Amino acid sequence: MLSPHELATLMLVKNAPERMEVDRLELGALRELQLIEIEPHEVGLPVPRVTARGDAILRAIARA
Repeated sequence: MLSPHELATLMLVKNAPERMEVDRLELGALRELQLIEIEPHEVGLPVPRVTARGDAILRAIARA
């Protein structure tokens, strides 16, 4: 089960990944659950992205 902070972080990654700092504790938990992945950016800074699994969770929450 996701904590409120993890859920909020997942939503932020979905909507504004370029604004996320990749050293946040919540991102580590989301990576372990395979809800996000960290990708290199063209400028060289890593950017978190929501995986298909993470997107499925967000869609399920939106339906509720």
